[in-house]
Amino acid sequence: MSTAPSEDPRQDDPRVEAPQREAVGIPAIVNSLRVVGEQSGPKRGLLTLVSVNQKQGFDCPGCAWPEPDHRHPAEFCENGAKAVAEESTRRAVTREFFARHTVADLAERSGYWLGQQGRLTEPMYLADGADRYQPIGWDEALGLIADELGALDSPDGAAFYTSGRTSNEAAFLYQLFARRFGTNNLPDCSNMCHESSGFALTETLGIGKGSVLLDDIYQADLIIVAGQNPGTNHPRMLTALEKAKRAGARIMTVNPLPEAGMQRFKNPQAARGLIGRGTQLTDLFLQIRVGGDLALFSAFNRLLLQTAEQGNTSEQGGGTDVIDRTFIAEHTHGFEEFAERLLEADEETFRADVSRATGLSREQIDEALAMVLASKRIVVCWAMGLTQHKHAVPTIREIVNFLLLRGNVGRPGAGVCPVRGHSNVQGDRTMGIFERPAPEFLDALAKEFDFDPPREPGFDTVDTIRAMRDGQVKVFFAVGGNFVSATPDTHATEDAMRRCRLTVHVSTKLNRSHVITGTRALILPALARSDRDVQESGDQFVTVEDSMGMVHASRGKVAPLSAEMRSEVAIICGLARRVLGADDAVPWEQFTADYDRIRDRIEHVVPGFDDFNERARHPGGFALPHAPRDERTFPTATGKANFSVNPITAPEVPEGRLLLQTLRSHDQFNTTIYGLDDRYRGIHDGRRVILINPEDCTDLGLTGGQYVDVVSEWADGIDRRAPHFKVVEYPTTRGCAAAYYPETNVLVPLDSTADVSNTPTSKSIVVRLEPDSGA
Repeated sequence: MSTAPSEDPRQDDPRVEAPQREAVGIPAIVNSLRVVGEQSGPKRGLLTLVSVNQKQGFDCPGCAWPEPDHRHPAEFCENGAKAVAEESTRRAVTREFFARHTVADLAERSGYWLGQQGRLTEPMYLADGADRYQPIGWDEALGLIADELGALDSPDGAAFYTSGRTSNEAAFLYQLFARRFGTNNLPDCSNMCHESSGFALTETLGIGKGSVLLDDIYQADLIIVAGQNPGTNHPRMLTALEKAKRAGARIMTVNPLPEAGMQRFKNPQAARGLIGRGTQLTDLFLQIRVGGDLALFSAFNRLLLQTAEQGNTSEQGGGTDVIDRTFIAEHTHGFEEFAERLLEADEETFRADVSRATGLSREQIDEALAMVLASKRIVVCWAMGLTQHKHAVPTIREIVNFLLLRGNVGRPGAGVCPVRGHSNVQGDRTMGIFERPAPEFLDALAKEFDFDPPREPGFDTVDTIRAMRDGQVKVFFAVGGNFVSATPDTHATEDAMRRCRLTVHVSTKLNRSHVITGTRALILPALARSDRDVQESGDQFVTVEDSMGMVHASRGKVAPLSAEMRSEVAIICGLARRVLGADDAVPWEQFTADYDRIRDRIEHVVPGFDDFNERARHPGGFALPHAPRDERTFPTATGKANFSVNPITAPEVPEGRLLLQTLRSHDQFNTTIYGLDDRYRGIHDGRRVILINPEDCTDLGLTGGQYVDVVSEWADGIDRRAPHFKVVEYPTTRGCAAAYYPETNVLVPLDSTADVSNTPTSKSIVVRLEPDSGA
C-alpha cells in the first residue's frame, strides 16, 4: 500500500504513442490489481473485489451497466476496480491535512492530486474570512445549515444537488426533505448527460428510459453503438457485446474516433481473451462528423421509406416488408406527416445535406442500410456523444423513428438503449430527483406524507448556476458529485458558487468543489457504497437502479475508516429534523434506524415498487415495469408511439476552426481522475492534449507536439480559453477535435445548451487554436 502523493505531477507533457486497436486483456488485470494494492492493501482490497457487483455484495459506484444473472467471480472492470479501490482506500484526509493546507493552496492543486489524498473522515467547516477548514461537530454543522436555510427569504433560495451515486433510499428522502422545505430546486447530474434522452423518449414512447434488458442485447441481429465509447466508459458492456456477437449479432459503430474497445475485445474472463486474439466487435465503422447523427438516422429513414415505396423486401424473414406496416398502423401516431416531410426534399439537396453533416459517402450509408435490411431485431445504444448537442433531442427522436419503422420496440432483441454513465443516476430520477416532477408523483407524495408539495418547476443544473450568479440561490447543498468540475463554463460556475452564503458537500473524497466555496462552507463525510452501514436495527442495505431498469440491493462489506462518517440517509434525516423541527410528522429517526421503513413508503409513492422490501431481497433484484417493452402500450399524449419530424441540422464550423468534443481518458470516471494515462489512445503521463486529424494539422500549420491555446467561439463574443495544450495528431474525423474534460469545460458556454433539455453542448464546441500563451 502506498501513501498519497505529496506533489502534484506535471500533466502537460505526455508521452504519445500510436493508439491501440484492442482493449482489456492482461494489461487491465495488471492495472486493476496494482491500483487496489496501492490504495487498499491486499486484505481489504480482496474483500472489496470479491464483493463488488455480486448478488450479496455491493453495487459498483461506477457506471450503470447491468449485471448478468449468472455472475463471474470477478464481475468488475478495470475502472470499476479503480473506483472501488479509491473508496476502500486506507488513505485518510484528516484535520491535520486541512491544518497544513489553506483553501487557496488546495485550489491550485489538480483534481487528480485532490482525489488521491484519500477518504474524508470528519465534518469540516470553513468560516467567513477563514483561510482553511477546521473540524466541526455534526450537531453544530447541521445547526449551521438549518440556521442558514431558515434565514432565506424563500425556500427557492436553496438548491439541492444530487449525483448519480446516491442510493434510491437516500434520493427519496432527499427530495422529500427538499419539497417539505418548500422547493423543487433539485438539479442533478442527469441534467448534464441523458436529460436529452429522457425528454425525447418520454415524448415518443411515454417513458424516459431504455426499453431493453440484457437478454435483448444477446438476441439482437444488429446492435448500433452511436456516440459511445464502452471500452473506457462502460467496459463490462464489451462482455455483453461479445456474447451477442458470438450468438450471431452484427455490430455497427458510429463515432468520430476509432476506439480500441469497439475494435477488438480481449475478454479477461476467457482464455481466448488472455492468450488468444480476442473478439472483433465492430463489423462496420462509420467515422462520422461530430454532431452528424441526426442526419445519419434521417438518411436511414428516408432510404427505408424509399425502398418500401419501390416494393423491395428485406433480406431477413423470408421477404417481409421493409417497414412494419402492421405495427405502424396499430401502435403509432404521426407516420404520414413524418414520411411526407422526410421525403419532400429533392434527392440532390438531401444527399448534400447528409454528406455535409456526416462526412460519410453514399456508399458507406448504403452499406449500413444493407445491414439494417438484413436484420429483423435491432438495438440502438448511445451515450453523451448524442445527448450533448443543441439538436440532441431531435437526434434521439429520429432514432426512435428509425426503430418504429421496422417495429423494433416492444419485442425481444430490439429497442432503445441509452447507456447511463453513473450507477444510480436513473434510480435517483425514479425516486423523484427532478426539478419538474410529474403531477402524479407529487399527488402520491402528498397523499403519503399529508402535505402540499410545491408545484412550480425548480432549477435544473444550468439554471441553478444562473440563479447563484444572479443572487437568487444563496445556499447550495450537494449530496455527492463534484459540481464545479462537472458543469460547463468553469469560470462562470466558480464565480457563481462564490456568490453563495453557504455551500455544503456530502462527500467521500476531496474534490475541487470543496475549494471553490461560498462565504462559508461545510464538508460532511459520507459512507461509500463499499462501507458497512450499521444503524440502530443492525446492518442496512440500499438499492440502486441500473441502466436497464433493474433494481437490486447493495450491501457494503468493509469497515469505515472513521466513526465520524455517516450514511447519506442519516445525514439527510438528521438535517431534515433540524430544519423542519421537532413537530414535523415525517418519522426521520425511524427512517435512519431501519431502511426497510423507507422502502415501505417508496412502495406507496413510486409505481412499480410493490412488495419492495421482499423483492429487494431477491438475489439479482427485479425489473421495473416498462409498458412499451412489456405490453407494446405507450403512455404518451396520443396513447401511441409517436413519430416526429426532425429537420436535418448540424453544427456550423467556420473556415479555419475545429469542432471540439470533450471526452474522458481511460484513467477517469466522470470527473474523478484515477491516473494520467489513456493507454488505448496512446497518451501517457499527462492530460492537457488536443487530438487533431493530421490533415487538419497540416491545413492549420500545426505539428504534433507543439503547444497551443484552445479558444472557443460562441454567439456572446466571449473568448473562453484553455491554455497550453499539446497537439496530438490522431485519426479523428476531419474538421473535428477532442480533448479531456474537466480541463476543457472552461470552453463550454453556460448558455449553449440543447433545445428542450437544457443540457450543456459539451460535444460540439467551435474552437480556434492560438499560439501557446504559456499559462
